[in-house]
Amino acid sequence: MRCPSVKTRLTSLLQCEYPIVLPGMSWVSTAPLVAAVSNAGGVGILATGPLNSDQTRSAIRQIRKMAPDKPFGVGATLLMPGAKENAQVALEEQVPLINVSLGKADWVADAAHSYGGKVLATVTNAKHAQSSLDAGADALMCAGHEAAAHGGDVTSLVLIRALASRFPDVPLVAAGGFADGRSLSAALMLGADAVAMGSRFAVTEDSPLAEDVKKVVAVPDLNGGATESDTVYGKNFDGIYARVLKTPASIRLNKRPAPLPAVVYRAFKSAQSMGIPLWKVLPGLMTQWDKMYAVAQFGAATEALQAATVDGILDDKGVQFIGQSQGLINDVPTVDTLVQRIMYEAKDAVSENSKRFGEDMMIGDVDVCR
Repeated sequence: MRCPSVKTRLTSLLQCEYPIVLPGMSWVSTAPLVAAVSNAGGVGILATGPLNSDQTRSAIRQIRKMAPDKPFGVGATLLMPGAKENAQVALEEQVPLINVSLGKADWVADAAHSYGGKVLATVTNAKHAQSSLDAGADALMCAGHEAAAHGGDVTSLVLIRALASRFPDVPLVAAGGFADGRSLSAALMLGADAVAMGSRFAVTEDSPLAEDVKKVVAVPDLNGGATESDTVYGKNFDGIYARVLKTPASIRLNKRPAPLPAVVYRAFKSAQSMGIPLWKVLPGLMTQWDKMYAVAQFGAATEALQAATVDGILDDKGVQFIGQSQGLINDVPTVDTLVQRIMYEAKDAVSENSKRFGEDMMIGDVDVCR
């Protein structure tokens, strides 16, 4: 039996059934996975980092064919080369949700609101949150320390509660450490309106993540598996503090920053492979050195990320973004099966806590699968 829809401020804002979001993850949050999550009742967000504007437009139209009339989003990390062009394509295509990060997004909000679209800003602290709201964001995705890739310094347990208290009228999506129904119920208790489950959705049948990586992550035992402790957090790998799967390559690459000539060369090579003209990269390197050096480091990391995510190579050169929630992942289900399981687990968790308190218990205004 399919779990009934759940009403939160986020599901009302985006007109989805369940408060579950697939965040944009490069080479993972592709059109088929986005469509699978949206068809399952959540909201999928397309990762555009590896895409040029033509590929972004094609992916958006593919999602609409695979998940007709379902809500979905497009991600844009505005600091990165090509991101503004991809965001412009998403606006031209009138995508329902634009997920922005690392950049001033007032122009995105103005354009999205003109056709009824919404803007979800990814933030890691209250200062970022306030700036995003001032720029017109409709909701916030709050990335805690546990998250895969670029989570913040503060754990989700504190960050979600703090931002919910500081911005009580703003819908929040909790990200970092959420992978099952108990996680969802906990996030709602903290004041969130939905959860983002990147690592969990990456390890599903519908995900294009390399099968060899799925097998590693889906074995959270203490003898060679990927537990919640088997991650590395640092900034030497791609220039921004990031959490990755603990492998020989990730340990080695996080020990010290890559030499400057190697960073610039690999960044240009990455830009070229993505169809980004070098003239779009050079001016930033010369005029905004600090920011663009970080961008260059991220571009230089692309080869290692692709080796793991696409090719499944982990031993010698591959680096995989993953969250601490990998310790909660022990199978590879379909997206639809996973979403239904999460919703019923959340329902059971709420019921169990109601009994502990000796009375009927609601999670704010949320009625979970009643």
